[in-house]
Amino acid sequence: MSKVKNGDKVRIHYTGKLENGKVFDSSDDIDPLEFKIGDEQVIVGLEDAVIGMEQNEKKTIKIPAEKAYGPYHDELVVAVDKSKFPVQITPRLGEKLKVQQPDGKINIFTVIDISEAKVTLDANYPLAGENLTLDIQLVDIVK
Repeated sequence: MSKVKNGDKVRIHYTGKLENGKVFDSSDDIDPLEFKIGDEQVIVGLEDAVIGMEQNEKKTIKIPAEKAYGPYHDELVVAVDKSKFPVQITPRLGEKLKVQQPDGKINIFTVIDISEAKVTLDANYPLAGENLTLDIQLVDIVK
């Protein structure tokens, strides 16, 4: 039976959990996730874990934050005066806001706090700083 190697396109089923056991994502009830090894379409820790697997093989892997979505950066959290928001925008807790920077780049911020005068925005990826556990099954190597 062939094993996954760099350059192969694979299909996997997975369930991702945080350290506290909470499921953050799963391919249950949907099509398997398909990606090509080496194309950086998924987090490094997942790609590394799939290399060497055979069809229908299952395993549980632990992925440290640095091989997942990276560390959490406090400097990506900013408090903005409510008066700086356009009048048509009323920020809500948990809402995602797209903000165009002066260089034209678009950043996505999550509203994490709202006070009388300020709105606190977080540009970190939601899973930044999290160590992850993934249950994976290699469905097949796509030819």
